[in-house]
Amino acid sequence: MSWLHLVILSPFLLAFFVPLLYRKFQRIHTGWFVLPLPLVLFIYFTQYISGVSKGETYLHSMKWIPSLGINFDAYVDGLGLLFSLLITGIGTLVILYSIYYLSKTKEALHSFYVYLLLFMGSMLGVVLSDNLMSLYSFWELTSLSSFLLIGYWYKREKSQYGALKSMLITVFGGLSLLAGIVLLYVMTGTFSIREIISNIDVVTSSHLFIPALVLILLGAFTKSAQFPFHIWLPDAMEAPTPVSAYLHSATMVKAGIYLLARLSPVFSISATWFFTISIIGLITLFWGSFSAVKQQDLKGILAFSTISQLGMIMSLIGVGSAAIHYNFLDDNIYLVALTAAVFHLINHATFKGSLFMVVGIVDHETGTRDIRKLGGLMSFMPVTFTIAIIGGFSMAGLPPFNGFLSKEMFFTGMVNVTKMDMYSMQTWGILLPIIAWLGSIFTFVYSMILVFKTFTGKYQPEKLEKKPHEAPVGMLISPVILASLVVIFGFAPNLLESTLIEPTMASIAPSLLAEGKEYQVHIKFWHGFTPELFMTLGVIIFGILLFMTIQKWSKIYTRFPSSLTLNNGYNYGIKGIEKGSTRIMKTLMTGFIRDYLLIIFTFIGILLLVTLFSQNAFAIDLKDTASIGVYEAILAVVMVAATITTLLAKSRLTAIISLGVVGYTLSLFFVLFRAPDLALTQLVIETVSVSLFLLCFYYLPEFRKRKVRVKFQLPNLLVALLVGTTVTLLGISANSTKLFESISYYFIENSYEKAGGENMVNVILVDFRGFDTLFEITVLCIAALAIYGMIRLRLTKEEEE
Repeated sequence: MSWLHLVILSPFLLAFFVPLLYRKFQRIHTGWFVLPLPLVLFIYFTQYISGVSKGETYLHSMKWIPSLGINFDAYVDGLGLLFSLLITGIGTLVILYSIYYLSKTKEALHSFYVYLLLFMGSMLGVVLSDNLMSLYSFWELTSLSSFLLIGYWYKREKSQYGALKSMLITVFGGLSLLAGIVLLYVMTGTFSIREIISNIDVVTSSHLFIPALVLILLGAFTKSAQFPFHIWLPDAMEAPTPVSAYLHSATMVKAGIYLLARLSPVFSISATWFFTISIIGLITLFWGSFSAVKQQDLKGILAFSTISQLGMIMSLIGVGSAAIHYNFLDDNIYLVALTAAVFHLINHATFKGSLFMVVGIVDHETGTRDIRKLGGLMSFMPVTFTIAIIGGFSMAGLPPFNGFLSKEMFFTGMVNVTKMDMYSMQTWGILLPIIAWLGSIFTFVYSMILVFKTFTGKYQPEKLEKKPHEAPVGMLISPVILASLVVIFGFAPNLLESTLIEPTMASIAPSLLAEGKEYQVHIKFWHGFTPELFMTLGVIIFGILLFMTIQKWSKIYTRFPSSLTLNNGYNYGIKGIEKGSTRIMKTLMTGFIRDYLLIIFTFIGILLLVTLFSQNAFAIDLKDTASIGVYEAILAVVMVAATITTLLAKSRLTAIISLGVVGYTLSLFFVLFRAPDLALTQLVIETVSVSLFLLCFYYLPEFRKRKVRVKFQLPNLLVALLVGTTVTLLGISANSTKLFESISYYFIENSYEKAGGENMVNVILVDFRGFDTLFEITVLCIAALAIYGMIRLRLTKEEEE
């Protein structure tokens, strides 16, 4: 195991000790024990920047299930490093913020930090796994840990609802992703992402290419809250604000973006990939920004703004895939979209993380997030207001902040795609920049609402639960750092160009890099009088007009039918599933074992018979079958007769004796088949069983005859015939089909040489099946101890009486 593996697993290891630290040091906030880990991990990953910026990659492999090609391969390149720095860097700031946000006396901090560490380790596993199966394992762990974090305040009904909703939707996407991964394996014979990329021709020429693409897109869209799967994200805002700042701005919701970026070299050549991601991303961008404007809760605004921003990044990845269709690097105008996607990925983490923390501060210091009750907080919370201005203006795409730069590149990418000489983009492709521009106008509006309706306007103390004041210094440190990065990356984007953006571009579109070539990214404020500049001016002008007249046109939201929403569709679907499952349960769960056996036997019988004949597996071959002697025939007749007698006996004594005859006859079979030890064992067991039966029935009342009319049950007869026929045919086929040599020959050849025993049965029980026998003896010992304990308890009770 390498250091990189330990780094990925370190959050899981620390999670084991968090409950102990919480109980042992109750006077110290548990967050102080957790904080050093993400900070150390962030410093660790910064050591990779120098090598990765030079084009180096790092691979560390660890065997997991090598027979199936599943290994825990940790891989660091530009894309993985970028996300690792976001996960650990933002994670450090979120944990520092949570120390001051969450009370050490009122909150179950041990649970909170265990869940947070599980999520951090899961995200690191996702972005650093080269093996798709290990990536999927961590992928599902992110869904599980986010479910626990969203439902942290589990006594609240809305928290339960939001956690379950996110779990159902993201796990559905996870199962789709798993199916896509399996199809990739079928096509290439490997789970390694690097090897799959090296076999692009095999993948693209397969008839499974489009199904795998669609399934993987479903997994990414559900995780990154793309339309129509975005409905889980607003309800996830019931989680504590540190969770929202971490999961829903910088990490989990970007897992889908990471997946598409990682697999882009495999699928980007497809028109389905280009259209699906571009269109779904732009729809998500517009609908998210349009819906954010009508929200009254600050976290609701940020939730829909996150959906919108994720749609923007998604559309850039889709549009940027056009660059792959033009196999050259220099003057490839479509690469700007991929560059914008990477740059905005970083920018969004900085300004959105700071804004979530600002909202948390407002809620923490005023007791409400309802913008109808807020206003005039600027004079009470000047530092928080300054952070909100920086983050909000950056989200709106205003200079001189980093959001302005990536938003301009976003417009450039959308304008450039209209110049494509493929897919008729020179005609209807004009719709892409139009939708992008409209979505950006509403982005401007909700950004202004977030900032000015909270901090300016009329102060309403009568509507607040607390008297507002500035947050503690400790709570301000994290948002101040993020806001500072917004400004720094705005004025000095060159800090990111060669260190993170260019290596990430090389990971997303490696096919454009000829030997000795590298991406050259240059980000600057002024590009001249371009269409993008006029689009930005239009966003500002129309955005201000809409913001100033919001009371007049916001009534448009009431025109939409409240019943025809995706959320209602989800709710009705869940209710339908619950009603259907209840109806099925009441029908099948009758409380009678015979009904359960009837269902089980019918299903198994039909399934086995259909499989047997559909796969041409039925076979009859009697050439190696031993002849049946007279004694075997006589014993078989005796056993059948004894069995029937047991069923039809009129007295208990007759039934017990006939049942014993069955067991003793079986022991005679063992004698004929030259297994005296088994015969002796069977005789002992049968003798003990018959004796115990006689002893038990001795104390029961006499057997009374009752006339009971038993109706003929045709279904029972049919199921009995079905099971009997199935077992018989399976037995014949199994005996007639020899796919490999019987293991009995191995025991015959090796019992004496390897185990030193002449009795093969004893050797199998003691040596070859030693653990099995040991566990059987253990079970018997446990049962014996339990019986002994009950006897002692009874004797003690009798002595007391």
